[in-house]
Amino acid sequence: MFFSEILTSNRLARRAGFFLGAVLFSISTQAATAGPAPELNLPTKDGTVSLSDMRGKVVLLDFWASWCGPCRQSFPWMNDMQTKYGDQGFEVIAVNLDQESEAAAEFLSKIPASFTVAYDPDGETPQAYEVMGMPSAYLIDRDGQIHSQHIGFHDDRKDNYEADIRSLLRAEQN
Repeated sequence: MFFSEILTSNRLARRAGFFLGAVLFSISTQAATAGPAPELNLPTKDGTVSLSDMRGKVVLLDFWASWCGPCRQSFPWMNDMQTKYGDQGFEVIAVNLDQESEAAAEFLSKIPASFTVAYDPDGETPQAYEVMGMPSAYLIDRDGQIHSQHIGFHDDRKDNYEADIRSLLRAEQN
Protein backbone atom coordinates (compact mmCIF):
# COMPACT_ATOMS: atom_id res chain seq x y z
CA MET A 1 0.00 0.00 0.00
CA PHE A 2 1.36 3.41 -0.93
CA PHE A 3 1.54 5.99 1.81
CA SER A 4 -0.65 8.30 -0.24
CA GLU A 5 -3.56 5.89 0.06
CA ILE A 6 -3.89 6.77 3.74
CA LEU A 7 -3.84 10.52 3.11
CA THR A 8 -7.56 11.09 3.44
CA SER A 9 -9.51 13.50 5.53
CA ASN A 10 -11.06 11.00 7.96
CA ARG A 11 -9.61 10.55 11.44
CA LEU A 12 -9.01 6.82 11.14
CA ALA A 13 -6.74 7.35 8.16
CA ARG A 14 -4.88 10.12 9.98
CA ARG A 15 -4.32 7.84 12.95
CA ALA A 16 -3.13 5.06 10.64
CA GLY A 17 -0.82 7.54 8.93
CA PHE A 18 0.50 8.74 12.27
CA PHE A 19 1.12 5.13 13.31
CA LEU A 20 2.91 4.40 10.04
CA GLY A 21 4.98 7.55 10.43
CA ALA A 22 5.86 6.61 14.00
CA VAL A 23 6.92 3.12 12.94
CA LEU A 24 8.99 4.47 10.09
CA PHE A 25 10.45 7.10 12.42
CA SER A 26 12.40 4.25 13.97
CA ILE A 27 13.64 3.12 10.57
CA SER A 28 15.83 5.38 8.49
CA THR A 29 16.92 4.58 4.99
CA GLN A 30 19.82 6.30 3.38
CA ALA A 31 19.74 4.53 0.09
CA ALA A 32 21.51 5.96 -2.89
CA THR A 33 18.51 6.06 -5.21
CA ALA A 34 20.46 7.16 -8.24
CA GLY A 35 18.58 8.79 -11.01
CA PRO A 36 16.86 12.03 -11.80
CA ALA A 37 14.49 13.53 -9.25
CA PRO A 38 10.92 13.61 -10.58
CA GLU A 39 9.83 17.11 -11.54
CA LEU A 40 7.49 19.03 -9.31
CA ASN A 41 5.60 22.24 -9.85
CA LEU A 42 3.64 23.14 -6.73
CA PRO A 43 1.94 26.16 -5.22
CA THR A 44 3.52 28.07 -2.34
CA LYS A 45 2.17 31.03 -0.38
CA ASP A 46 4.14 33.32 -2.73
CA GLY A 47 3.55 31.61 -6.08
CA THR A 48 4.95 28.29 -7.25
CA VAL A 49 8.10 26.26 -6.90
CA SER A 50 9.56 24.02 -9.58
CA LEU A 51 12.42 21.61 -9.10
CA SER A 52 13.78 22.46 -12.56
CA ASP A 53 14.10 26.09 -11.38
CA MET A 54 16.41 24.81 -8.62
CA ARG A 55 18.96 23.42 -11.08
CA GLY A 56 22.39 24.47 -9.91
CA LYS A 57 21.41 24.21 -6.24
CA VAL A 58 21.61 21.37 -3.75
CA VAL A 59 18.02 20.71 -2.67
CA LEU A 60 16.62 18.98 0.37
CA LEU A 61 13.09 17.98 -0.68
CA ASP A 62 11.08 17.08 2.41
CA PHE A 63 7.58 15.60 2.54
CA TRP A 64 5.61 16.37 5.73
CA ALA A 65 2.17 16.65 7.28
CA SER A 66 0.81 18.50 10.29
CA TRP A 67 0.02 15.29 12.18
CA CYS A 68 3.58 13.94 11.83
CA GLY A 69 5.44 13.95 15.16
CA PRO A 70 8.95 13.58 13.68
CA CYS A 71 8.20 16.50 11.33
CA ARG A 72 8.01 18.75 14.39
CA GLN A 73 11.60 17.77 15.17
CA SER A 74 12.88 18.13 11.61
CA PHE A 75 11.64 21.69 10.99
CA PRO A 76 14.04 23.47 13.39
CA TRP A 77 16.94 21.50 11.90
CA MET A 78 15.87 22.35 8.33
CA ASN A 79 15.61 26.03 9.37
CA ASP A 80 19.19 25.83 10.67
CA MET A 81 20.45 24.16 7.48
CA GLN A 82 18.72 26.74 5.25
CA THR A 83 20.25 29.58 7.26
CA LYS A 84 23.70 27.98 7.43
CA TYR A 85 24.04 26.87 3.79
CA GLY A 86 21.54 28.94 1.81
CA ASP A 87 24.20 31.35 0.58
CA GLN A 88 26.23 28.39 -0.72
CA GLY A 89 23.49 27.20 -3.06
CA PHE A 90 21.41 25.05 -0.71
CA GLU A 91 17.62 25.13 -0.73
CA VAL A 92 15.05 23.36 1.44
CA ILE A 93 11.66 22.68 -0.12
CA ALA A 94 9.12 21.17 2.26
CA VAL A 95 6.04 19.71 0.58
CA ASN A 96 2.96 19.64 2.81
CA LEU A 97 0.52 16.81 2.17
CA ASP A 98 -2.39 17.87 4.39
CA GLN A 99 -5.71 17.93 2.57
CA GLU A 100 -6.90 20.80 4.72
CA SER A 101 -4.77 23.94 4.45
CA GLU A 102 -5.81 25.02 7.96
CA ALA A 103 -3.90 22.08 9.47
CA ALA A 104 -0.68 23.13 7.73
CA ALA A 105 -1.22 26.78 8.71
CA GLU A 106 -1.68 25.83 12.37
CA PHE A 107 1.51 23.73 12.32
CA LEU A 108 3.47 26.57 10.70
CA SER A 109 2.13 29.11 13.23
CA LYS A 110 3.75 27.02 15.97
CA ILE A 111 6.85 25.91 14.07
CA PRO A 112 7.63 28.53 11.40
CA ALA A 113 9.67 27.67 8.31
CA SER A 114 12.51 29.84 7.01
CA PHE A 115 12.49 27.84 3.76
CA THR A 116 10.07 27.23 0.91
CA VAL A 117 6.87 25.42 1.82
CA ALA A 118 4.88 23.95 -1.06
CA TYR A 119 1.47 22.30 -0.98
CA ASP A 120 0.29 19.05 -2.57
CA PRO A 121 -3.06 18.12 -0.96
CA ASP A 122 -3.80 15.63 -3.75
CA GLY A 123 -0.63 13.65 -2.98
CA GLU A 124 0.63 13.41 -6.57
CA THR A 125 4.25 14.35 -5.83
CA PRO A 126 4.79 11.74 -3.07
CA GLN A 127 3.55 9.10 -5.49
CA ALA A 128 6.20 10.14 -8.01
CA TYR A 129 8.85 9.86 -5.28
CA GLU A 130 7.36 6.66 -3.82
CA VAL A 131 7.21 8.21 -0.35
CA MET A 132 6.88 5.50 2.29
CA GLY A 133 6.57 7.52 5.53
CA MET A 134 6.67 10.93 7.15
CA PRO A 135 8.86 12.78 6.99
CA SER A 136 10.70 11.60 3.90
CA ALA A 137 13.59 13.70 2.65
CA TYR A 138 15.46 13.49 -0.63
CA LEU A 139 18.83 15.15 -1.06
CA ILE A 140 19.16 16.25 -4.67
CA ASP A 141 22.39 17.42 -6.29
CA ARG A 142 22.90 20.48 -8.48
CA ASP A 143 22.20 18.42 -11.61
CA GLY A 144 18.81 17.25 -10.34
CA GLN A 145 19.97 13.74 -9.41
CA ILE A 146 18.79 12.08 -6.19
CA HIS A 147 21.81 11.58 -3.93
CA SER A 148 20.10 9.99 -0.91
CA GLN A 149 16.80 9.42 0.83
CA HIS A 150 15.96 9.52 4.54
CA ILE A 151 12.75 8.15 5.99
CA GLY A 152 11.96 9.56 9.39
CA PHE A 153 14.05 12.07 11.28
CA HIS A 154 16.62 11.05 13.85
CA ASP A 155 18.38 13.54 16.14
CA ASP A 156 21.37 11.22 16.42
CA ARG A 157 21.86 11.30 12.62
CA LYS A 158 21.72 15.06 12.08
CA ASP A 159 25.51 15.26 11.79
CA ASN A 160 25.45 12.64 9.02
CA TYR A 161 22.64 14.45 7.20
CA GLU A 162 24.58 17.71 7.40
CA ALA A 163 27.80 16.02 6.25
CA ASP A 164 25.98 14.85 3.11
CA ILE A 165 24.82 18.41 2.42
CA ARG A 166 28.34 19.82 2.91
CA SER A 167 29.79 17.09 0.71
CA LEU A 168 27.47 17.90 -2.18
CA LEU A 169 28.01 21.64 -1.81
CA ARG A 170 31.82 21.17 -1.86
CA ALA A 171 32.01 18.49 -4.53
CA GLU A 172 29.92 20.37 -6.98
CA GLN A 173 31.75 23.67 -6.62
CA ASN A 174 34.95 22.12 -7.97
